[in-house]
Amino acid sequence: MYCLQAVIATESVLRKLADSATEACIVPLGQHLCLLPMTDALFDAATAAGAPELDGFWKAPAGFDRLLTACSEAGPVAYVEADYFGGAGTQNAQVWDAGETVLGPLRLADGEPSPTTGTPISQALRRLGAAKGNHVDEFSAVGLGRHRDTDDWLSPTNRPGPDEQTA
Repeated sequence: MYCLQAVIATESVLRKLADSATEACIVPLGQHLCLLPMTDALFDAATAAGAPELDGFWKAPAGFDRLLTACSEAGPVAYVEADYFGGAGTQNAQVWDAGETVLGPLRLADGEPSPTTGTPISQALRRLGAAKGNHVDEFSAVGLGRHRDTDDWLSPTNRPGPDEQTA
């Protein structure tokens, strides 16, 4: 099983989002990127009553696109979701930059082959500046396989592994 719902950007961009929610926890990934897990507490804190939902995403709070649009004024930011069990599953990703949606929303439904341009999450990571290098894809290169569930990213011992570049 693999389940992830998170915002990904540089730390400085995520700070703008995290400062508005005490429930936020920024976790370093590789290649100068960080992850902000979409926990239930963050979901509740970020939900804007009566605002439209982010189309096609199952754990993006209502009105979250407004927050991500505002954060993207400081640099590109992605919201990603993945849900896999036994090799079958789905991915969704969208990227904002300079106050605009610049990629997506991208979806990879269960049973669909991965596009030649990469999975939605890898495409989003590439848009954020990640490079696959010697890895299979950008997803692996930044270390998103380090944990299997969104809540597992909240451990205080989360640090990039030896093969994940942070410098």
